[in-house]
Amino acid sequence: MSIPEIKTALPGPKAAAIIARDSKSVSPSYTRDYPFVMAKGQGAVVEDVDGNVFLDCAAGIAVTGTGHSHPDVVNAIISQVHKYLHMSGTDFYYEPQVELAEKIGALVPIPGPTRAFFGNSGTEANEAAIKMARYHTKRVNIIAFLGSFHGRTLGSLALTSSRAVQRTGFGPMMPGVFHAPYANPYRNPFNASPDACAEASISYIEDQILTQLVSPDEVAAIVVEPIQGEGGYVVPPAAFHQRLRALTSKHGILLIADEVQSGMGRTGKMFASEHFGLEPDIVSIAKGIASGLPLGITVARADVMDWKPGAHASTFGGNPVSCAAALATINVLKSGVVKNAAIVGAHLMGRLNALKERYALIGDVRGRGLMIGVEFVRNRVTKERATTERDRIVQEMFKRGVLILGAGRNALRFAPPLVLTTDQADVIVDIFEQALVAVTNNQG
Repeated sequence: MSIPEIKTALPGPKAAAIIARDSKSVSPSYTRDYPFVMAKGQGAVVEDVDGNVFLDCAAGIAVTGTGHSHPDVVNAIISQVHKYLHMSGTDFYYEPQVELAEKIGALVPIPGPTRAFFGNSGTEANEAAIKMARYHTKRVNIIAFLGSFHGRTLGSLALTSSRAVQRTGFGPMMPGVFHAPYANPYRNPFNASPDACAEASISYIEDQILTQLVSPDEVAAIVVEPIQGEGGYVVPPAAFHQRLRALTSKHGILLIADEVQSGMGRTGKMFASEHFGLEPDIVSIAKGIASGLPLGITVARADVMDWKPGAHASTFGGNPVSCAAALATINVLKSGVVKNAAIVGAHLMGRLNALKERYALIGDVRGRGLMIGVEFVRNRVTKERATTERDRIVQEMFKRGVLILGAGRNALRFAPPLVLTTDQADVIVDIFEQALVAVTNNQG
């Protein structure tokens, strides 16, 4: 069987029936770009309820890094399920949670001893980081970056600034949050070289925020995505993170690295921070940590996680089944999957850059490992955002059997399972080119 294989009109009859039921009973706040209804998956291949087979270049929003239903992860889940499902690590002890805290602490790019707090999602991991920073420093203010995404619960939402729709109707936001420009080399807000752009972003924090808006000794933390996710898969210059670390160290401000989307091998290293030599004080982790089971972890320097019993907890955080899945996930990632992300990611980047030379609609190709963004523009000089064109490309790729999602206003994210092969990557690029041709030929 060739993959992808589309056997019916999309959606097929079974998918259409489920979607009709969904429209009557499920929250309308969810964004579904196309009518895919999951039936089963293996690796980077998924099948819908009508038997249509797709290549997955979205991985459940960068979650299923080990691929769909990796046998080692499935077996670990089944083994734990037969022992016990829940005990609540906030009030009782169980070894899977302890072992995971030890293993994740050895992996994060935080020097010295660490401790781990367990939640259920990325937004919970960031909420814990915010509370911990305030508790430890006895300061209240937080600095984040424009274009960022840190979650949708009210504390994390105050930091999020990637799309207005995510904040509209939920104000007032948590006070004490300030935003600075992220160092985006392609859409450089300072019209400077990449390193100068990094310097200008840090100078904005120093000369504007910390001089005119808030005193440095009242700032608890700066929260940053090492590579911006929902903002468009933006890769900043290494100098940006180095200067940011120097700035926070100078003022006794904690540095929180949000690795929810970029962590767990997605960038060809276990954490994206490693590409920049960044050593944060706190790291928030979710998405790829448990191959699809709900889990969020906030890892911090042991001396920073100094809150007292009862200060913060989560009934379901660190669920033993999720911990078992995470332990298996880490083993699979270390067995060669992270290396595969680097190798296949480099191959994919090469092919996408080659397309950039032939299609003016592609303004920029950027990324690390299998976290790659392609930004579309209507004019490479003015960089006018090709928003509707991006949306049409998503639809054209779906019709041809590839699941992919946008990022930011006009970028496309290539975020497949990390077990993707070079052959599968080539098929995805070929279909991407077909979509480009279809959209380009129908412009206007």
